[in-house]
Amino acid sequence: MTGTTIQEVLNGAVAQLRLAGIEQPWREARILLAEATGASVSTIMAWPERIISREHEALFAGWLSRRLDQEPVSRILGHREFWSLPFIVTPATLDPRPDSETLVEAVLAVFPNRNRPYRIVDFGTGTGCLLLALLSEYPNAYGLGIDRSAAAARVAQANAEALGFANRTSIVICDWDEAITGGFDIIISNPPYIPSPEIATLMPAVRDYDPLPALDGGHDGLDPYRVLCHAAQRLLKPDGAVFFEVGKGQENDAEQLLRVAGLENCDYRRDLAGIVRVVSAKSFRPLQK
Repeated sequence: MTGTTIQEVLNGAVAQLRLAGIEQPWREARILLAEATGASVSTIMAWPERIISREHEALFAGWLSRRLDQEPVSRILGHREFWSLPFIVTPATLDPRPDSETLVEAVLAVFPNRNRPYRIVDFGTGTGCLLLALLSEYPNAYGLGIDRSAAAARVAQANAEALGFANRTSIVICDWDEAITGGFDIIISNPPYIPSPEIATLMPAVRDYDPLPALDGGHDGLDPYRVLCHAAQRLLKPDGAVFFEVGKGQENDAEQLLRVAGLENCDYRRDLAGIVRVVSAKSFRPLQK
């Protein structure tokens, strides 16, 4: 039997990915080929001499072409792993990044008791990755995911159902906190924080494939934080805490907005690159009249 082997396909793909400036070309080529063939990455690596069917090779070639156009692998395949959980990803949602796991780590550090029935609200939930990752760690918690986009809300709901958290999750379509009442122990958000003038300078994988409303934070990138700090003032329980993902260099501005809103004990958490990724405020005090 003649045909193209796994190794031959991979060699050609890696050469093209390198030429296009794609980082980790071997890893990405193997992931795409494994998905195209229905095999595991370990199988792809263990039997490079295996012949690939024409159907699988054509599917892989189509995906490779999309990757060469800078489309992220998660968008090509329609899913992404986050906090070791599988999430559906669509054009309506932000592509979850590993750096955002820093926010989950920050919450777990402040609230180490995994058995308490926390009430958690996630503003701009998107895929629901942050909220559902926390529900996986807090088996007695209830989560509310808020998103302005009906399409994104449907994705979050689908992910909650697929992961088995639908009975502890509500997904609401509204403009931030306009329809929310009650107190929450934990408020989280990875809001749009890119300054509007900088959108055009983003890498193509972000600028061309992430939804603009999930990126654009207004002229200085801080508009969502202004709204969210006001929401926290109203919704946070006295012993609760708020956690915001922030862009590089935004931590001081975010902290100031939190303090103006009456929140104290601000803290930072850095990602693996050493960049401040999360700003939190743990205690609440009423504003002075």
